[in-house]
Amino acid sequence: MREIATDDDGLVRLQKLLAQSGVASRRRCEELMLDGEVEVDGEVVTRLGTKVDPRTAVIRVSGKRLPPVSDFVYLVLHKPRGVVSTMSDPEGRPTLAEIVAHRPERLFHVGRLDTDTSGLLLLTNDGDFAHRMAHPSFEVDKTYVAQVQGRVTAATRRRLLAGVTLDDGPVQPSAVRLVDAADQRSIVEVVLHEGRNRIVRRLLDHVGHPVQRLTRTRFGPVLLSSLPPGELRELTTAELGGLLDAAGG
Repeated sequence: MREIATDDDGLVRLQKLLAQSGVASRRRCEELMLDGEVEVDGEVVTRLGTKVDPRTAVIRVSGKRLPPVSDFVYLVLHKPRGVVSTMSDPEGRPTLAEIVAHRPERLFHVGRLDTDTSGLLLLTNDGDFAHRMAHPSFEVDKTYVAQVQGRVTAATRRRLLAGVTLDDGPVQPSAVRLVDAADQRSIVEVVLHEGRNRIVRRLLDHVGHPVQRLTRTRFGPVLLSSLPPGELRELTTAELGGLLDAAGG
């Protein structure tokens, strides 16, 4: 949560809000306003000293969304393999609750990852945000890296890109990249904007390459990068702004 000092009326000068949000120095933020690079609620604002409500104003700088100031938290988790994507499990398996036990908030997970899949999972105490992110109409690209059985050929890659039909309907990846290939196993990167149950595993199994290991490395603008398994970090301002825009927030 960004701490922004406001006036008694709850407003703040726009260039001050931009500077305190890390956009640039106060002077540079003023230049951006004068150059017509700053929009508030769809209108270009060039008058220095314009005041806005930091909690409700929809602000864009050079076209990029600046998230509103709020008391919510938005986190990235590197979910380890073997952890169930729920806060409790009747079978006694490790859950997300154990990883976030030190957090004071009541956190929601955005969608799920299979128990045997590791990688990027979003967590937040903003229930509306979590719901919108998980909704089927939210078709943000999600990137997975899979180690699969057998050698994936160029013909198989073309087949995947053309789309295949599974038991519950067609699926067409946005991109498929062969990272490495050997006689007994291959590593492929698959980009999808669907979130159906075990979709990546079923997709690759359908073309004859059962998944041995699977990791989600990207969710929209958010990258897993070098975040260690079991660790959390907060979304950056740019990441959250991109997700809010994609979800119509």
